[in-house]
Amino acid sequence: MKAVLMDGFGGPEVLSLGTAPDPVIGENELLVRVRATALNRADLLQRMGGYPAPKGTSDILGLEMAGEVVHAGPAVSGWKRGDRVCALLPGGGYAELVAVPAGMAMRIPEGMTFEQAAAIPEVFLTAYLNLFRLAGLQAGDKVLVHAGASGVGTAAIQLIREAGATSMVTAGSSEKLNQCIQLGATAGWNYKNGPFASWVHERTDGRGVDIILDFIGAPYFEQNITSLAVDGRLVVIGTMGGTDVPMLNLGEILRRRLQIIGTALRSRSRSYKVQLTQDFAAFALPRFADGRLKPVIDRVFNWTEVQEAHAYMASNANTGKIVLRVS
Repeated sequence: MKAVLMDGFGGPEVLSLGTAPDPVIGENELLVRVRATALNRADLLQRMGGYPAPKGTSDILGLEMAGEVVHAGPAVSGWKRGDRVCALLPGGGYAELVAVPAGMAMRIPEGMTFEQAAAIPEVFLTAYLNLFRLAGLQAGDKVLVHAGASGVGTAAIQLIREAGATSMVTAGSSEKLNQCIQLGATAGWNYKNGPFASWVHERTDGRGVDIILDFIGAPYFEQNITSLAVDGRLVVIGTMGGTDVPMLNLGEILRRRLQIIGTALRSRSRSYKVQLTQDFAAFALPRFADGRLKPVIDRVFNWTEVQEAHAYMASNANTGKIVLRVS
C-alpha cells in the first residue's frame, strides 16, 4: 500500500509518500480503505522524535481516519464491505489501508463527507473524555477552554453547549475568538492582550470556572489555579508552553478542594477506547446526523502535500482541523 513515511526525525521535509506492507487484521478488526485522515499535534511531535508510537502499534503517522470497510475479521458482526466508517487510531492513518478494532469504529452519518468524518474521532473523543469522564461535566458548569480555536477546542465548545454548560475561551486573534463564539462560547480572551485570570473573575463575578481544559502547561498553571472555583478541575491536555512549574501552592489547592488531572488518550488500553467510543457515539452521532454537532475544518490538503500541511499546523494559523485527502 501507499503511505506517508518518515526519513528519520525532523521537520516536515522528512515526510514523503512511499510504500509500506499492508496491515494484517485480527479476528476482531476491520480492514479499512482510508479516504481521509487528519493532522494532530501528536503527529508533529512524533515526526520530531518526541512522541513515539505505543509499543506494538504502527509507526506510520495518523491518529484518525475515515474510509470504507474492505474486509471484516471472522469474529466481527454488523459490518460489511463498503460500509463507511471513521475511527480513532493508535497510528497508521496516513496510509491507504488501516486495521481498526471493530469496537472503535463509528458509522459515518448519511450526507457527511469522508473529509468531514476524518475530522471527528481524535478531537471529539479527546474532548468527550476530558470533559465528561475525567472532569465530570454537568449542566450549568462554567468551563474555560484554552486554545479554543484548535481542533479539540472547537469540539469542546460544542460538547459543552450540548451538555447544557457554558464555555469561555482563549485564542490568539479576534477572528478565532469570533469563530469560537459562533460555535457556542459565551466569551473570549485574546491571550496576546496579557493575563487572563482577572478577565475570568470579571466574567464569573469573582467565582471562577468549574473546569479548565489546558493545552499550554507551565506558563498558564498559576493563572489556571487562580481562575478555578471551589471544587474546580484543571485538566492538563498538553504542555505546548513547557512542563516545569517553579512554584506550586499546595495550600491553595487544598483550601479550595481543587483537582489537577493529567490526561493522554493514545496510551489508553484498547478496551478503554472501545467503551469510550461507544459512549461517545451514543451521545454524539445523532447530534452529528441532525447538525447540532459539526466537525470544524480549516483546510483540506491532498496527502501528497503532507509537508505543507504539517508546516501549516506548526504556524498555528488554523481554526479547527487540518485534513489530508488520501487519493
